[in-house]
Amino acid sequence: MTDSDSPHQPSHPAPDPRPVEHRYLTFSTDLTSGPSPVSDSDSSSGNNNRHCHSHQHDAIRGKFSDPQTWPPLRKSLVTYLSCLATFVTTYTPGAYAAGFVAYRAEWPGLSSTAVYAGITLFTLCFAVAPMMLASFSELAGRRPLFLAAGAIFVASQLGSAVTASFAGLLVTRALAGLSCSVFSTVVGGVISDMYVARERNTAMAIFTGAALCGTGVGPVVSGVVVERLGWRWIYYVQTISCGVVVGLLVLFFPETRGSVLLSRRAKALNKWYDALEREGGLKAKGPTVRWRVKADEERDTVGKMLKTSVVRPMHLLVTESVVFWFSLWMSFAWTILYLTFEAVPLMFALAYDFSPQESGLVFLAVSVSSVLGTAGAVWQEKLLLTSKLQLIARFRGQPEARLLFACGQSILLPAGLFWLGSTTSHAIHWIVPALAVGCLTLGIFGVYLAVFNYLADTYHAYASSAIAAQAFTRNVFAACLPLAVEPMLDRLGFVGTGCVLGAVGLGLSAVPWVLVLWGPRIRKRSKLLDPDLQMLG
Repeated sequence: MTDSDSPHQPSHPAPDPRPVEHRYLTFSTDLTSGPSPVSDSDSSSGNNNRHCHSHQHDAIRGKFSDPQTWPPLRKSLVTYLSCLATFVTTYTPGAYAAGFVAYRAEWPGLSSTAVYAGITLFTLCFAVAPMMLASFSELAGRRPLFLAAGAIFVASQLGSAVTASFAGLLVTRALAGLSCSVFSTVVGGVISDMYVARERNTAMAIFTGAALCGTGVGPVVSGVVVERLGWRWIYYVQTISCGVVVGLLVLFFPETRGSVLLSRRAKALNKWYDALEREGGLKAKGPTVRWRVKADEERDTVGKMLKTSVVRPMHLLVTESVVFWFSLWMSFAWTILYLTFEAVPLMFALAYDFSPQESGLVFLAVSVSSVLGTAGAVWQEKLLLTSKLQLIARFRGQPEARLLFACGQSILLPAGLFWLGSTTSHAIHWIVPALAVGCLTLGIFGVYLAVFNYLADTYHAYASSAIAAQAFTRNVFAACLPLAVEPMLDRLGFVGTGCVLGAVGLGLSAVPWVLVLWGPRIRKRSKLLDPDLQMLG
């Protein structure tokens, strides 16, 4: 299409301007198809001029390049930095839990339910924020959202350290939940920005490992801190560590959203062409070329994007059986993880007379299992790509391939619950139930990774909404259900609680088996999915 410049001004006579031709820009567009440099009569000067133009094209192309074509080292650095940010955010709820006893000593009269409300409020805010913030990352990119959230996160940690009331602590916990949810949810998008589906598993495994490892390290470190320095230092330590991570993001985290980078490339080229034309540096023949990005024209308004980001996940949750059952499976696993923050210190204090510091050390099992789970996931991916076993080869290239190992790992979650409930006793060495915590963590790891990978590989254009649906559901469950931990332990005892939760987990562990056996048939019933396109790209 062509546009005309502004009308001829009588006070400034000028020749009729050339028409403007808008062309759509992609990362693969040959920029030599755009405006050409002026050729001087001196061939040497003309060659130099063309060389300068070529160099400028390369500079703009390099500055705003496609993240999926970045060198492996750059992708790895961005992945590790993103996962470090995830680690410090998942560290937060466990760190708060380490101060349960200290909060009740600081503010007498607080019930255990009131104290646990700090985690509930944090997790509810963690659930709601991504539903609205995801739209802004589509518009402005990942980096601005990361930096803004990081600044609020650091401020909330400092606020927690200096608050004079428990109400103030709850407010800062809410702010922490709102801000740090960005890292745990948008990092999945960052990984998708850089890696195609067939390359994504290792990065997602590291992300999952960082999320679970941070959850385990929080109670370990903070249990020591609260006994040695007092509960306020739980938050001073986080203020310092989070500040360092945000500083690293400012210095080294680039924009990874492809559509945003492409839009910036178009603006940079158009600005450069404007400057050259004013200086007479472009050929006068033919139309004036300017670049556009199709995604900018097709993008909805902010209001419509916000509505879509809230409504579509809920729609998928109630209409797509895969999203519903995966959300339920993931919600149970995530609830168990948060349930341990209250249950483990209480159980080990009653059975072994553990102090908060000693109970915190039990969570080393969570961190160790996270590392083992990450290493195992990387090995599983290699086996999936190279194994000649007929069972594995049969599913190669299909979304269900992501679930083969999850079928076995998912059993570890209910097994760990049965194990923990039946062995936490003064008559049995404490290392035995501690190993049970590690076992159920390996199960949670398998669930987490399987859900993210399968939904991303299956729903493609709707993947963000499908993942948002399960993220919202799991965080709401994790916020509310652990409030019943203490009453459940009082009424059912350790064994009864372990058996009830283990039975639920055992039933939900059938989810990956059902999809492995009948996944293609189930996907064909979906109105959103094209079974022929659901291959690992």
